[in-house]
Amino acid sequence: MVVFAGQGDARRSMALLWRTEGPGDARPGPKPGLSVDVIVDAAIAVADAEGMAALSMRAVGERLGRTAMALYTYVPSKSELVDLMYDRTLAELPAGYDPRAGWRAGVTSWAENAWAFYLRHPWVLQVSQVRPVLGPNEYVMLETVVGVLRATGLEAGPLRRVVGTLFYFVRGAAQTVAESRQAAAATGVSDEQWWPARAALLGEVAPDFAERFPMVAWLESGPASPPEDESVPYLEREARKTFEAGLAVLLDGIEATVDRAGT
Repeated sequence: MVVFAGQGDARRSMALLWRTEGPGDARPGPKPGLSVDVIVDAAIAVADAEGMAALSMRAVGERLGRTAMALYTYVPSKSELVDLMYDRTLAELPAGYDPRAGWRAGVTSWAENAWAFYLRHPWVLQVSQVRPVLGPNEYVMLETVVGVLRATGLEAGPLRRVVGTLFYFVRGAAQTVAESRQAAAATGVSDEQWWPARAALLGEVAPDFAERFPMVAWLESGPASPPEDESVPYLEREARKTFEAGLAVLLDGIEATVDRAGT
């Protein structure tokens, strides 16, 4: 399920994101029991607990003990709500890293924090990056990453590509774990159950597998990994290793790019 941001009324959405509009905040009389922030927090709780597919104005209203109609005074529709949810969750990410540790350490810390963030809120990975939300916290996140990488000395053009590659990598790596968890919950079959059963059948239907795919067979013939924490599903452990190895390769590539730019 892919959700595209920015599908609601552009002016209302941007006003709510940047808080130049606060419906209900200036009303005379008793302070209303709802606010934009209360609604957004409830929507995030729904998406965290049940996924993006379960998100609706009605579901959010029920969580707050209100009707869906009661929410529309504050948030015009689900489309604007998704924008607000996405931007609000990004506020969890640190807004700065110690420059004395160097850009490589800063990027590593940011990537680790982003990885954990995506796995706390897997529904965020369903919000397409094709059309950004253009909210303040989204810009804080970008400002933070660019601020760390400015220390490389790269010009704006190459650095923009580096930042894009970094975002693609971290989101993609986290997506593997998020989808693995979703698959187990949706099918009732764990990775530990699915893989052995399928692998055994592959051996039956393709007994000449190693001859037909020698490179793949060689790749899978490496030494066994040392014992690990079995409480973590196998695919998650492998995805984590791939994330760490891939991040190291990416950082090495940035260093190589910096070296070439300096010659």
